[in-house]
Amino acid sequence: MSELNIDKIMERLPHRYPFLLVDRVLEMQADTFIRAIKNVTINEPHFTGHFPKFPVMPGVLIVEAMAQVGGILAFESAPKDQEFIVYFTGIDGVRFRKPARPGDQLVFELTVLRRRGFMWKFKAEAFIDGDLACSGTLMATLMPQDQA
Repeated sequence: MSELNIDKIMERLPHRYPFLLVDRVLEMQADTFIRAIKNVTINEPHFTGHFPKFPVMPGVLIVEAMAQVGGILAFESAPKDQEFIVYFTGIDGVRFRKPARPGDQLVFELTVLRRRGFMWKFKAEAFIDGDLACSGTLMATLMPQDQA
Protein backbone atom coordinates (compact mmCIF):
# COMPACT_ATOMS: atom_id res chain seq x y z
CA MET A 1 0.00 0.00 0.00
CA SER A 2 1.51 3.31 -0.93
CA GLU A 3 -0.92 6.11 -0.04
CA LEU A 4 -3.34 6.62 2.87
CA ASN A 5 -5.90 9.40 3.25
CA ILE A 6 -7.09 10.72 6.61
CA ASP A 7 -9.86 8.10 6.88
CA LYS A 8 -7.35 5.25 6.53
CA ILE A 9 -4.94 6.96 8.94
CA MET A 10 -7.72 7.18 11.55
CA GLU A 11 -8.37 3.45 11.13
CA ARG A 12 -4.76 2.78 12.12
CA LEU A 13 -3.98 5.38 14.79
CA PRO A 14 -5.97 5.88 18.01
CA HIS A 15 -5.25 9.65 18.04
CA ARG A 16 -8.00 12.20 17.38
CA TYR A 17 -8.27 15.99 17.26
CA PRO A 18 -6.38 17.91 18.49
CA PHE A 19 -3.66 15.26 18.75
CA LEU A 20 -3.84 13.53 15.37
CA LEU A 21 -0.90 15.14 13.59
CA VAL A 22 -0.71 13.28 10.26
CA ASP A 23 -2.84 14.37 7.30
CA ARG A 24 -1.78 11.98 4.54
CA VAL A 25 0.65 9.18 3.81
CA LEU A 26 2.21 9.80 0.42
CA GLU A 27 4.34 6.69 0.07
CA MET A 28 5.06 3.61 2.12
CA GLN A 29 6.91 0.34 1.82
CA ALA A 30 6.19 -2.06 4.69
CA ASP A 31 9.17 -2.76 6.97
CA THR A 32 11.27 -0.14 5.17
CA PHE A 33 10.12 3.45 4.61
CA ILE A 34 7.24 5.92 4.92
CA ARG A 35 6.66 9.47 3.66
CA ALA A 36 3.76 11.50 5.07
CA ILE A 37 2.59 15.10 5.50
CA LYS A 38 1.14 17.39 8.09
CA ASN A 39 -0.36 20.70 7.00
CA VAL A 40 0.34 23.34 9.64
CA THR A 41 -2.67 25.67 10.08
CA ILE A 42 -3.26 28.71 12.28
CA ASN A 43 -6.45 27.19 13.77
CA GLU A 44 -4.48 24.60 15.75
CA PRO A 45 -5.01 25.18 19.48
CA HIS A 46 -1.32 25.41 20.46
CA PHE A 47 -0.87 28.60 18.40
CA THR A 48 -2.95 30.66 20.84
CA GLY A 49 -0.10 30.39 23.33
CA HIS A 50 2.97 29.40 21.24
CA PHE A 51 3.47 32.25 20.35
CA PRO A 52 0.61 34.71 19.75
CA LYS A 53 2.74 37.32 17.94
CA PHE A 54 4.93 34.82 16.05
CA PRO A 55 3.16 31.43 15.89
CA VAL A 56 5.57 28.48 15.85
CA MET A 57 4.59 24.81 16.06
CA PRO A 58 6.09 23.38 19.27
CA GLY A 59 9.02 21.09 18.56
CA VAL A 60 7.58 18.41 20.80
CA LEU A 61 4.54 18.23 18.48
CA ILE A 62 6.77 17.85 15.43
CA VAL A 63 8.46 14.92 17.17
CA GLU A 64 5.03 13.48 18.12
CA ALA A 65 3.94 13.78 14.48
CA MET A 66 7.06 11.88 13.39
CA ALA A 67 6.28 9.22 16.00
CA GLN A 68 2.72 8.90 14.67
CA VAL A 69 4.10 8.41 11.15
CA GLY A 70 6.39 5.69 12.51
CA GLY A 71 3.37 4.12 14.22
CA ILE A 72 1.53 3.94 10.91
CA LEU A 73 4.48 2.14 9.31
CA ALA A 74 4.72 -0.29 12.23
CA PHE A 75 0.96 -1.05 12.03
CA GLU A 76 1.15 -1.58 8.28
CA SER A 77 4.08 -3.97 8.73
CA ALA A 78 2.53 -5.96 11.62
CA PRO A 79 0.77 -9.32 11.30
CA LYS A 80 -2.84 -8.85 10.25
CA ASP A 81 -4.21 -11.58 12.51
CA GLN A 82 -3.81 -9.47 15.69
CA GLU A 83 -4.75 -5.99 16.87
CA PHE A 84 -2.00 -3.80 18.27
CA ILE A 85 -1.42 -0.57 20.12
CA VAL A 86 1.79 1.33 19.51
CA TYR A 87 3.89 2.95 22.22
CA PHE A 88 6.50 5.63 21.57
CA THR A 89 9.43 4.26 23.59
CA GLY A 90 12.47 6.38 22.85
CA ILE A 91 14.03 9.35 21.18
CA ASP A 92 17.67 10.19 20.51
CA GLY A 93 19.59 13.01 18.91
CA VAL A 94 16.67 15.23 17.93
CA ARG A 95 17.71 18.52 16.34
CA PHE A 96 15.54 21.39 15.15
CA ARG A 97 16.81 23.43 12.23
CA LYS A 98 13.83 25.39 10.95
CA PRO A 99 10.61 26.46 12.71
CA ALA A 100 7.26 25.19 11.43
CA ARG A 101 4.78 28.04 11.03
CA PRO A 102 1.16 28.28 9.89
CA GLY A 103 0.98 27.73 6.14
CA ASP A 104 3.92 25.32 6.12
CA GLN A 105 3.67 21.69 5.11
CA LEU A 106 5.83 19.25 7.05
CA VAL A 107 6.97 16.29 4.99
CA PHE A 108 8.09 13.40 7.16
CA GLU A 109 10.44 10.68 5.94
CA LEU A 110 11.10 7.73 8.22
CA THR A 111 13.40 4.84 7.39
CA VAL A 112 13.58 1.66 9.43
CA LEU A 113 17.03 1.31 10.96
CA ARG A 114 16.24 -1.85 12.89
CA ARG A 115 13.32 -4.08 13.71
CA ARG A 116 13.43 -6.79 16.32
CA GLY A 117 10.08 -8.50 16.80
CA PHE A 118 7.63 -5.74 17.70
CA MET A 119 10.38 -3.21 18.52
CA TRP A 120 11.26 -0.57 15.94
CA LYS A 121 14.02 1.99 15.47
CA PHE A 122 13.57 4.72 12.85
CA LYS A 123 15.68 7.43 11.28
CA ALA A 124 13.18 10.31 11.23
CA GLU A 125 13.35 13.57 9.30
CA ALA A 126 10.90 16.42 8.75
CA PHE A 127 11.25 18.83 5.84
CA ILE A 128 9.69 22.21 5.06
CA ASP A 129 9.98 23.35 1.43
CA GLY A 130 12.73 20.78 0.91
CA ASP A 131 14.80 22.06 3.84
CA LEU A 132 15.53 19.81 6.82
CA ALA A 133 13.50 21.16 9.76
CA CYS A 134 13.89 18.36 12.31
CA SER A 135 15.72 15.05 12.56
CA GLY A 136 16.36 12.33 15.09
CA THR A 137 16.12 8.65 15.93
CA LEU A 138 12.80 7.33 17.28
CA MET A 139 11.91 4.02 18.87
CA ALA A 140 8.48 2.40 19.15
CA THR A 141 7.01 -0.88 20.31
CA LEU A 142 3.86 -2.60 19.10
CA MET A 143 1.94 -4.33 21.87
CA PRO A 144 -0.80 -6.85 21.09
CA GLN A 145 -4.02 -5.31 22.47
CA ASP A 146 -4.82 -8.41 24.50
CA GLN A 147 -1.56 -7.85 26.41
CA ALA A 148 -1.73 -4.05 26.75
